[in-house]
Formats: sequence, C-alpha cells, structure tokens
Amino acid sequence: MAFTPAYLNWLQDTGVALKTKDGTPVKVFELIHETDQAILSEWAKHFRSQYCSDLDIDFLREFTGKNRAEYLNDLKFPTKTGGFGPGTRSGDFAEILVSDYLEFISGYWVPRTRYDRKTIRNESTKGSDVLGFKMLSPTDSPDDCLAMYEVKAQLSGKKASERLQVAIDDSGKDNVRKAESLNAIRQRFYEAGSIQDAQKIGRFQNPVDRPYKDVYGAVALYENGIYEPLEASSSDATGHPSKNSLALIIIKGKDFMKLVHSLYKRAADEA
Repeated sequence: MAFTPAYLNWLQDTGVALKTKDGTPVKVFELIHETDQAILSEWAKHFRSQYCSDLDIDFLREFTGKNRAEYLNDLKFPTKTGGFGPGTRSGDFAEILVSDYLEFISGYWVPRTRYDRKTIRNESTKGSDVLGFKMLSPTDSPDDCLAMYEVKAQLSGKKASERLQVAIDDSGKDNVRKAESLNAIRQRFYEAGSIQDAQKIGRFQNPVDRPYKDVYGAVALYENGIYEPLEASSSDATGHPSKNSLALIIIKGKDFMKLVHSLYKRAADEA
C-alpha cells in the first residue's frame, strides 16, 4: 500500500463556500492537529526527509563534529529566530503541506527537490512554489496535467494581510517561469542519478510538440486568530491569465506557528 501521511486526516474541508470579488470559488480547509505522538513522529520523519534523507545524514555530517540533531538545526533547517528564519520556516512548512495535499489527496506526482539542495537555509528557493504532475498513460496524452501552485502563509501576527491576493498575483506569473522551474527539477534529478524521474519531467518541457493541460492554484495559510473570511471576497482573480483553470484554497489552523516550530524540533530530535 502506498504511503500516505496520517496527519492529512487532520486537514478537514470546512464546507464553507467563499468567492472572490470576481466570483472565483475559494475552498476553505482547517488543519485540526492533535497530540497523537505516533502521527506527529511519522509527520516529523516525512517532513525531515524533504531536507535530508535519513540514509544520507550520517555521511553529510561526518566531518562537521555535529550529531544528527545539531547538523539539521545548524546547517539544514531554517532558524527559529532571527532574520528571515521564522518566515522561511512558515513558508517551507506551507509549501510542503500543499505538496502533500496535491500528491496524497489530489493524486499528482510532486517531486521533492526544493529543499534538500538549499545553499542558504533562511531563504526560500526561487521558482514556482509547488509543481505536480499527472500522467494518464505511458504515452503522451493531451489530458496529462501540470499543476503549478503558489503558496503564501501568515501563521502569526495580529492582523491578516492579503496573502490570497499575493498568491493569485504570483500564480499569474507561473507560466512565464515554468520552463526554468522544470529545467531546475530535471537537472536535480539528473545530478542525483534519478534518470527515470528526470525523463518524466522532460515530458512537460515542450508543450508545443507534446501538449498537456496546465492547472494553476493559489493557496493562503492563516493562523485562526487572524483569519478573516472577508479577505477572500476582497481578492480578485480577474487579471490571472488562466483564470478558468485556477483553483483557490485557504487553509487555517490553531497555533500554526507553534505547530511549525514543534515539527522542526521533533524532526531534529528524532533523527
């Protein structure tokens, strides 16, 4: 049976029906997390693997003088405090959560190449936030899909900012930077010796000769205490070049940043 993170059972569709100013529907989810130690440990292991495989960590830390937890905290994970660290943590967490949603709930293949090759841990990786691929047959099908999702998070603070609108605006640029993002993913697979996965990416690099469907998404994550439903109704997707294939999602949750920090800590402590 294929692995599906158990924590995703905590991601609940609220059934709330919101719309933007231009009438685009917005789905609202809530992450209702619990203190189930087994599920949190499984989640932490999955989360840690985005940054460093458990099979590689001992080789990578070998000459650093650091144990596993120190290596992850000092060299891999964004910092808990200072500079861009907390913001990078919340952004990475949000993108990984949406990656899991696309892969394990929506049925896309989502390459996990965005975090393990970071050269500056307190910076977000450039390019489209999340790319997912759906190939319907061994041969090319015009119904194959490339999903490009932009993800913005505000997991702390006193007042909500326009995270959904920013995600919509950034999503409108994804088709322009698609070629660069695909090339970066394919190159990382090639460098890692994952030739079969690199070839899968190649299927989507020439849409003129090998057509497929582009699907877009804009996701905003909010701490419950600052979540404002009216933010959706003030957002506007009119200017998005592919509005008809744009999915809008809001994910809210209680004590979101506390959860993020605890997940990073558990991921290091249990390595």
